[in-house]
Amino acid sequence: MKVLFVDGTIIGSKTGAVLETVRSYIDGTGCGYELELIRFADYDHQFVDGRPFDQYNEDMKKLVRKFEEADAYIIATPIFQGSIPGVLKNAFDMLHPHAMRYKPVSIVANGGTFQHHLVVENQLKPILDYFRCLVTPNYVYTHANHFDEDNNISDKDVQERLQELARVFIQYVEMSKHLCKDALDQD
Repeated sequence: MKVLFVDGTIIGSKTGAVLETVRSYIDGTGCGYELELIRFADYDHQFVDGRPFDQYNEDMKKLVRKFEEADAYIIATPIFQGSIPGVLKNAFDMLHPHAMRYKPVSIVANGGTFQHHLVVENQLKPILDYFRCLVTPNYVYTHANHFDEDNNISDKDVQERLQELARVFIQYVEMSKHLCKDALDQD
């Protein structure tokens, strides 16, 4: 199973720190999954405007391939101006509607106010529902107060919630293996 860790922003480091923490928890379980981290900051993004796929640059094509090849995802996003970053929405716009279908997804988000957690519920979850992802119910939202001066997570409750997110995510991945096998057996 290939798990794609998506750092869905091109600026800041807190979202990446949360993502790395979740990655360490999943890796620490000995699940044996192939874990790959992609940082949107490492890609040359183009505005998705409906042109044919082959007219986008190689970085955009590579980004799409990464999503298509993954079996599961941990998506990390900051919340800017009460919304997900445009670069993350742009990446979703580039994907085929079946690219993430029936694949497990967990969400971690970071914002400047405690109220911004609602962006996950009102924006990100509906997008993932459109893709028919198997979204875990326990996303984790962090706030600037949860980090120390080196951007390490200093809040014990947040660390415990991230560990629980990792545990539930693995259960969803294992469940999805059986769902996919059953679907293939019926064909």
